[in-house]
Amino acid sequence: MNRTKFLQSLLAMGTLSSFKNYTDSLQVQSSRMPVLFTSHGSPMDIPLSKEQRPFWNALHNLGEELQGKYEIKAALVVSAHWCAKGTFVNISPEQTQIYDYYGFPQNYYDPKYKAKGAPEVAKEVTKLIPSVSETTDWGLDHGAWPMLMHLFPEANIPVFQMSISYYESPQYHYELGKQLKSLREKGVLIIGSGSMIHNLQLVGQKMRTGDMSPFGWETEYDMWLKKQIDEQNFKNLINYETSHKLGKLAAPTPDHFVPLLYTLGLTDAKDQLSYFYEGNASIPAFSERSFIYK
Repeated sequence: MNRTKFLQSLLAMGTLSSFKNYTDSLQVQSSRMPVLFTSHGSPMDIPLSKEQRPFWNALHNLGEELQGKYEIKAALVVSAHWCAKGTFVNISPEQTQIYDYYGFPQNYYDPKYKAKGAPEVAKEVTKLIPSVSETTDWGLDHGAWPMLMHLFPEANIPVFQMSISYYESPQYHYELGKQLKSLREKGVLIIGSGSMIHNLQLVGQKMRTGDMSPFGWETEYDMWLKKQIDEQNFKNLINYETSHKLGKLAAPTPDHFVPLLYTLGLTDAKDQLSYFYEGNASIPAFSERSFIYK
């Protein structure tokens, strides 16, 4: 727009207050953040580079795209690996990197991810939802930092986590996601980090035999899940334990599945769905299907 047309548009709007309302509305539109559901990968993949793992590379490419298009004030991660009796939000200004896995070779503990927290943004969560409690007793667990170190490798995005209240119903998690929706208008990128198929007991059985090929049922259930997401059959996903014969086999515990419900709760009719990773998982009884609404 040239100077003359710009001045004419100001006159058409009539007053400075009208102009302020106009610019404010533009700011809200431009700052609306996408929302993600992503796998955080298998711990066994942590030492691998993005060149070695297609999934890590997909996260890296997505991070470059997001930082090129959006002004991200902070990222909020709902990780499968922070389960608690209650819902908490981490308000620490410095984020401790948590190696919450055990018995691995030393190189699994070598990666460092030094992200800053976002205490003021985190406190917005408790203002929106008074039942959520503030805490400094956490950091970034392996549901967060392995994924983040490929998504934002320079650790230049402040990040904080919100816990999963383990004993609440799936509906509770979906509704909590809905209550967080206004944060998308304030520059907060919200990430549900889990896995829609996650059965560690079956993975252990495979590891003992040395055969790490898929069981075979993973594809059937994965395609059913994709169909529910594509068709917005969120009720079937909320009732995942009973809505499909493989539901309890694929997700015998809620921790890795319910981050999906936060992501779904955060969406609305304006969002467009796309999948940024649909490849095969690196281990059986596991899914790395990941997607974005924007």
